[in-house]
Amino acid sequence: MTHVDEEIASQPECWTRAVALAAPSAPVLPRPGERIAVVGCGTSWFMAMCYAALREAAGQGETDAFAASELPTGRKYDRILAITRSGTTTEILRLLHGTSIPTTALVGDPTSPAVHAADASIELPFADERSVVQTRFATSALTLLRAHLGEDVGPAIADAHDALAAPLPLDPANIEQVTFLGSGWTVGLGYEAALKCREAARLWTETYPAMEYRHGPIAIAAPGRAVWAFGDLPEGLAEQIGATGATLVPSNRDPVAQLVLAQRFAVAVAASRGLDPDRPVHLTRSVVLP
Repeated sequence: MTHVDEEIASQPECWTRAVALAAPSAPVLPRPGERIAVVGCGTSWFMAMCYAALREAAGQGETDAFAASELPTGRKYDRILAITRSGTTTEILRLLHGTSIPTTALVGDPTSPAVHAADASIELPFADERSVVQTRFATSALTLLRAHLGEDVGPAIADAHDALAAPLPLDPANIEQVTFLGSGWTVGLGYEAALKCREAARLWTETYPAMEYRHGPIAIAAPGRAVWAFGDLPEGLAEQIGATGATLVPSNRDPVAQLVLAQRFAVAVAASRGLDPDRPVHLTRSVVLP
């Protein structure tokens, strides 16, 4: 079993522990009414996108999500929330050191530079990972933030157990391409699922908001390819996908638990191609620039 296999399997337990941090950590997490920027890199950026959409939908305040290198200068925010597994990523540290806005770091490694660079931090060492390919830290951070927004994440944890036991919806050895679709907060999950497949298995993947899929991307749908949904699809889209011959993977569980299934699929595709998901090509666990 690879490190990433073990880390994927540990997610329900990690989520349960993350929920326990939501209330005690409330003073350093965004308060209702604050204007917030949420930043991250790679996977953490996609979790920032999910949280930003959820927070605004919950009526808790204007919330923007940015890649850490792309935070606009001159905008006024009440707080910057930085999501970073390693706490060593160059773009995150440059931002934390360079801003006068109050900052909170949501981080996996409690000894990392980001903990000292931010004004406040919440550490999730139980969700930190040995793998380059990030899985449980990202979903644990998002689960903590969902709980802090007042969501009952108990059903999501139950669905994650189901996603770990469920058969894979696609044959990993005989799939050429997958397009992931989401809507609202689940668009970020689609980006993350696609990234997992590229990182672990070098699989051709794409991601779009579900309503955008008919505006061009559906042109590549064909037998041997798949469309994987996070959440409900717009009316009529499932039938249009079916007419292309592509396989549709519907969403029948909490969207973050659906991501757990996609993580397992990515690792299975890697195995079918003779790749080691613990050693993805061209990647390191943290991007540290000179």
